Amino acid sequence: MSLSAGPDPTINGLHVVVTAGGTREPIDPVRFIGNRSSGKMGNELAAAAIRQGATVTLVTAAAAPSQQPGLRVVAVETAAEMHAAVRAALADARVLIMAAAVADWRPREVAQNKLKKGADTLTLELVPTVDILRALRAEDAAAGVFVVGFAAETEHVIDNARAKLDAKHLDLVVVNDVSQEGIGMGADDNEVTVIGRDGTLETIARAPKSVVADAIVRIIASRLR
Repeated sequence: MSLSAGPDPTINGLHVVVTAGGTREPIDPVRFIGNRSSGKMGNELAAAAIRQGATVTLVTAAAAPSQQPGLRVVAVETAAEMHAAVRAALADARVLIMAAAVADWRPREVAQNKLKKGADTLTLELVPTVDILRALRAEDAAAGVFVVGFAAETEHVIDNARAKLDAKHLDLVVVNDVSQEGIGMGADDNEVTVIGRDGTLETIARAPKSVVADAIVRIIASRLR
Protein backbone atom coordinates (compact mmCIF):
# COMPACT_ATOMS: atom_id res chain seq x y z
CA MET A 1 0.00 0.00 0.00
CA SER A 2 1.28 3.48 -0.85
CA LEU A 3 1.98 5.98 1.94
CA SER A 4 1.44 8.93 -0.40
CA ALA A 5 -0.67 11.70 1.17
CA GLY A 6 -1.79 13.17 -2.14
CA PRO A 7 -0.46 15.49 -4.83
CA ASP A 8 2.57 17.57 -3.89
CA PRO A 9 2.35 21.11 -5.29
CA THR A 10 6.07 20.99 -6.07
CA ILE A 11 5.65 17.99 -8.38
CA ASN A 12 2.09 18.67 -9.52
CA GLY A 13 2.03 19.56 -13.22
CA LEU A 14 5.68 18.79 -13.90
CA HIS A 15 6.91 16.45 -16.63
CA VAL A 16 9.03 13.66 -15.15
CA VAL A 17 11.03 11.19 -17.22
CA VAL A 18 11.68 7.77 -15.66
CA THR A 19 13.75 4.91 -17.08
CA ALA A 20 13.16 1.30 -16.15
CA GLY A 21 14.31 -2.25 -16.81
CA GLY A 22 17.55 -3.73 -18.04
CA THR A 23 18.65 -2.98 -21.59
CA ARG A 24 19.31 -5.87 -23.96
CA GLU A 25 22.33 -5.74 -26.27
CA PRO A 26 21.93 -8.27 -29.11
CA ILE A 27 24.45 -11.01 -29.87
CA ASP A 28 22.41 -12.56 -32.68
CA PRO A 29 18.67 -12.59 -33.55
CA VAL A 30 17.79 -14.67 -30.47
CA ARG A 31 20.47 -13.95 -27.84
CA PHE A 32 21.45 -10.83 -25.95
CA ILE A 33 23.60 -9.48 -23.13
CA GLY A 34 21.37 -8.27 -20.30
CA ASN A 35 20.96 -8.15 -16.54
CA ARG A 36 18.48 -9.11 -13.82
CA SER A 37 16.52 -5.85 -13.68
CA SER A 38 12.76 -6.42 -13.78
CA GLY A 39 11.69 -2.80 -14.22
CA LYS A 40 9.57 -2.92 -11.04
CA MET A 41 11.36 -0.03 -9.32
CA GLY A 42 11.08 2.21 -12.37
CA ASN A 43 7.41 1.36 -12.79
CA GLU A 44 6.72 2.21 -9.16
CA LEU A 45 8.61 5.50 -9.45
CA ALA A 46 6.50 6.43 -12.46
CA ALA A 47 3.33 5.59 -10.53
CA ALA A 48 4.54 7.56 -7.50
CA ALA A 49 5.24 10.65 -9.59
CA ILE A 50 1.77 10.41 -11.16
CA ARG A 51 0.22 10.17 -7.68
CA GLN A 52 1.95 13.47 -6.91
CA GLY A 53 0.37 15.09 -9.95
CA ALA A 54 3.17 14.78 -12.50
CA THR A 55 2.89 13.63 -16.07
CA VAL A 56 5.39 10.87 -16.73
CA THR A 57 7.26 9.54 -19.73
CA LEU A 58 8.43 6.03 -18.86
CA VAL A 59 11.27 4.84 -21.09
CA THR A 60 11.42 1.12 -20.42
CA ALA A 61 13.28 -1.96 -21.54
CA ALA A 62 10.98 -4.15 -19.43
CA ALA A 63 7.30 -5.03 -19.48
CA ALA A 64 5.26 -1.82 -19.40
CA PRO A 65 2.69 -1.20 -16.65
CA SER A 66 -0.98 -0.87 -17.39
CA GLN A 67 -2.07 2.29 -19.14
CA GLN A 68 -3.17 5.10 -16.85
CA PRO A 69 -3.84 8.83 -17.15
CA GLY A 70 -0.66 10.88 -17.08
CA LEU A 71 1.58 8.06 -18.31
CA ARG A 72 3.28 7.80 -21.68
CA VAL A 73 5.36 4.67 -22.30
CA VAL A 74 8.27 4.45 -24.74
CA ALA A 75 9.52 0.89 -25.25
CA VAL A 76 13.22 0.37 -26.01
CA GLU A 77 15.69 -2.50 -25.99
CA THR A 78 19.26 -1.24 -26.23
CA ALA A 79 21.25 1.44 -24.43
CA ALA A 80 21.45 3.44 -27.65
CA GLU A 81 17.66 3.33 -28.06
CA MET A 82 17.16 4.37 -24.43
CA HIS A 83 19.60 7.26 -24.85
CA ALA A 84 17.73 8.54 -27.91
CA ALA A 85 14.32 8.19 -26.24
CA VAL A 86 15.40 9.92 -23.04
CA ARG A 87 17.06 12.74 -24.97
CA ALA A 88 13.84 13.34 -26.91
CA ALA A 89 11.66 13.20 -23.78
CA LEU A 90 13.78 15.73 -21.88
CA ALA A 91 12.78 18.61 -24.16
CA ASP A 92 10.13 19.82 -21.69
CA ALA A 93 10.98 17.75 -18.61
CA ARG A 94 11.90 19.03 -15.15
CA VAL A 95 13.04 15.75 -13.57
CA LEU A 96 14.89 12.69 -14.88
CA ILE A 97 14.96 9.53 -12.73
CA MET A 98 17.39 7.03 -14.26
CA ALA A 99 16.26 3.84 -12.54
CA ALA A 100 17.10 1.57 -15.50
CA ALA A 101 19.97 -0.90 -15.32
CA VAL A 102 21.74 -0.02 -18.56
CA ALA A 103 24.11 -2.69 -19.90
CA ASP A 104 27.74 -1.52 -19.76
CA TRP A 105 28.88 -3.58 -22.76
CA ARG A 106 27.61 -4.68 -26.15
CA PRO A 107 29.05 -6.99 -28.83
CA ARG A 108 31.06 -5.09 -31.41
CA GLU A 109 29.47 -7.20 -34.16
CA VAL A 110 25.93 -8.59 -34.11
CA ALA A 111 25.52 -11.86 -36.00
CA GLN A 112 22.86 -11.64 -38.70
CA ASN A 113 21.91 -15.31 -38.21
CA LYS A 114 21.60 -17.45 -35.10
CA LEU A 115 24.98 -18.66 -33.89
CA LYS A 116 25.12 -22.46 -33.94
CA LYS A 117 26.70 -24.86 -31.50
CA GLY A 118 29.77 -26.68 -32.67
CA ALA A 119 32.93 -25.01 -31.46
CA ASP A 120 34.17 -25.69 -27.92
CA THR A 121 34.36 -21.97 -27.18
CA LEU A 122 32.80 -18.74 -28.41
CA THR A 123 34.60 -15.43 -28.18
CA LEU A 124 32.71 -12.15 -28.25
CA GLU A 125 34.45 -8.81 -28.58
CA LEU A 126 32.65 -6.34 -26.35
CA VAL A 127 32.71 -2.55 -26.53
CA PRO A 128 31.21 -0.03 -24.10
CA THR A 129 27.61 1.04 -24.54
CA VAL A 130 26.74 4.71 -24.45
CA ASP A 131 26.91 6.16 -20.93
CA ILE A 132 23.52 7.84 -21.05
CA LEU A 133 23.98 10.27 -18.16
CA ARG A 134 27.42 11.38 -19.32
CA ALA A 135 26.16 11.77 -22.88
CA LEU A 136 23.16 13.85 -21.82
CA ARG A 137 25.43 16.18 -19.85
CA ALA A 138 27.90 16.46 -22.74
CA GLU A 139 25.06 17.25 -25.16
CA ASP A 140 23.59 19.78 -22.70
CA ALA A 141 20.32 17.87 -23.14
CA ALA A 142 19.74 17.82 -19.38
CA ALA A 143 20.20 21.54 -18.80
CA GLY A 144 17.67 22.70 -16.21
CA VAL A 145 16.64 19.12 -15.41
CA PHE A 146 16.92 17.70 -11.90
CA VAL A 147 18.80 14.43 -12.49
CA VAL A 148 18.55 11.40 -10.21
CA GLY A 149 20.79 8.41 -10.84
CA PHE A 150 20.61 4.89 -9.42
CA ALA A 151 23.51 2.71 -8.33
CA ALA A 152 23.26 -1.03 -7.70
CA GLU A 153 26.33 -2.00 -5.68
CA THR A 154 27.69 -5.09 -3.93
CA GLU A 155 30.63 -3.57 -2.00
CA HIS A 156 31.80 -0.14 -0.80
CA VAL A 157 28.20 0.83 -1.44
CA ILE A 158 28.20 4.44 -0.22
CA ASP A 159 31.68 5.26 -1.54
CA ASN A 160 30.86 3.90 -5.00
CA ALA A 161 27.56 5.79 -5.07
CA ARG A 162 29.26 9.05 -4.10
CA ALA A 163 31.80 8.52 -6.86
CA LYS A 164 28.96 8.10 -9.38
CA LEU A 165 27.21 11.20 -8.04
CA ASP A 166 30.34 13.28 -8.66
CA ALA A 167 31.46 11.70 -11.93
CA LYS A 168 28.06 12.11 -13.59
CA HIS A 169 27.14 15.45 -12.01
CA LEU A 170 23.94 14.12 -10.49
CA ASP A 171 21.63 16.02 -8.17
CA LEU A 172 20.79 12.86 -6.23
CA VAL A 173 21.91 9.24 -6.37
CA VAL A 174 19.83 6.35 -5.02
CA VAL A 175 21.94 3.35 -4.05
CA ASN A 176 21.06 -0.15 -2.91
CA ASP A 177 23.15 -3.14 -1.90
CA VAL A 178 22.06 -5.84 -4.34
CA SER A 179 24.11 -8.46 -2.52
CA GLN A 180 21.36 -8.58 0.11
CA GLU A 181 18.62 -11.16 -0.34
CA GLY A 182 15.06 -10.09 -1.02
CA ILE A 183 15.72 -6.54 -2.22
CA GLY A 184 16.73 -4.88 -5.45
CA MET A 185 16.66 -6.46 -8.88
CA GLY A 186 13.62 -8.65 -9.47
CA ALA A 187 12.38 -8.41 -5.88
CA ASP A 188 9.17 -6.78 -4.68
CA ASP A 189 10.95 -4.96 -1.83
CA ASN A 190 13.80 -2.51 -1.78
CA GLU A 191 16.00 -0.68 0.73
CA VAL A 192 17.96 2.33 -0.45
CA THR A 193 20.06 5.29 0.60
CA VAL A 194 19.56 8.62 -1.15
CA ILE A 195 22.68 10.79 -1.34
CA GLY A 196 22.62 14.48 -2.24
CA ARG A 197 25.29 16.69 -3.74
CA ASP A 198 25.49 18.46 -0.38
CA GLY A 199 26.59 15.19 1.25
CA THR A 200 23.29 14.42 2.96
CA LEU A 201 22.23 10.80 3.29
CA GLU A 202 18.66 9.62 3.77
CA THR A 203 18.00 5.91 4.28
CA ILE A 204 14.69 4.41 3.24
CA ALA A 205 14.20 1.20 5.20
CA ARG A 206 13.20 -2.05 3.55
CA ALA A 207 9.64 -1.83 2.26
CA PRO A 208 7.59 -2.65 -0.84
CA LYS A 209 8.91 -0.82 -3.87
CA SER A 210 5.75 1.29 -4.09
CA VAL A 211 6.46 2.68 -0.61
CA VAL A 212 10.14 3.24 -1.42
CA ALA A 213 9.17 5.00 -4.64
CA ASP A 214 6.82 7.37 -2.79
CA ALA A 215 9.62 8.22 -0.35
CA ILE A 216 12.09 8.88 -3.18
CA VAL A 217 9.64 11.17 -4.98
CA ARG A 218 9.01 13.07 -1.74
CA ILE A 219 12.77 13.59 -1.33
CA ILE A 220 13.00 14.85 -4.93
CA ALA A 221 10.13 17.26 -4.26
CA SER A 222 11.86 18.58 -1.15
CA ARG A 223 15.00 19.32 -3.19
CA LEU A 224 13.04 21.04 -5.95
CA ARG A 225 11.61 23.46 -3.40
